[in-house]
Amino acid sequence: MSTRTSLFTPLVLAGGLLLASAPALAQQKLVPAQSSMAFTIKQMGVPVDGQFKKFDAQVSFDPAKLATSKVSFSIDLGSATMGSPEADAEMPKPVWFNVVKFPQASFQSSAIKALGGGKFEVAGQLNIKGNVRDVVVPVTLSQTGAAPNLATTATGAFAIKRLAFKVGEGEWADTSMVADEVQVKFKLALTGIGKI
Repeated sequence: MSTRTSLFTPLVLAGGLLLASAPALAQQKLVPAQSSMAFTIKQMGVPVDGQFKKFDAQVSFDPAKLATSKVSFSIDLGSATMGSPEADAEMPKPVWFNVVKFPQASFQSSAIKALGGGKFEVAGQLNIKGNVRDVVVPVTLSQTGAAPNLATTATGAFAIKRLAFKVGEGEWADTSMVADEVQVKFKLALTGIGKI
């Protein structure tokens, strides 16, 4: 069970990267203490939750200039946890995240599209274990306070396929044990973003 659990972490990582990239905004900063990146996988049909404790974003976001806005994100794969010592010890191994060779996962946006009502789509490339895939992450931005202390929160959820990133190789590629789909959910607190 613990080995299967570790499979979930790589999936979450991919998801985490996508989500983080969507909310990142212009020359702004991520507030890690108020942010979270979680993932859920299904192990033999049972949902198992995990999270990444360390991640960062570089953002240049202007809602009036989306064509030149960019978001990049990095996740420390070694920070993945599922709340079980056994699972946490498995995730860094080669069949899962292979942290020694690929310490980080990354996302780089290529386009940001406004959908209205504070909702956006962030398209880009997600790189996990050297496997690069195009992804689109839905992001909702909400703001509280007033300038210059305007606080922005980016939230979203999306799904990725772990096998596309070779997370869970060998016997763990069997999707009857650990599902291929991984749900990623994020909440990113950002500062320095102008009024949406």
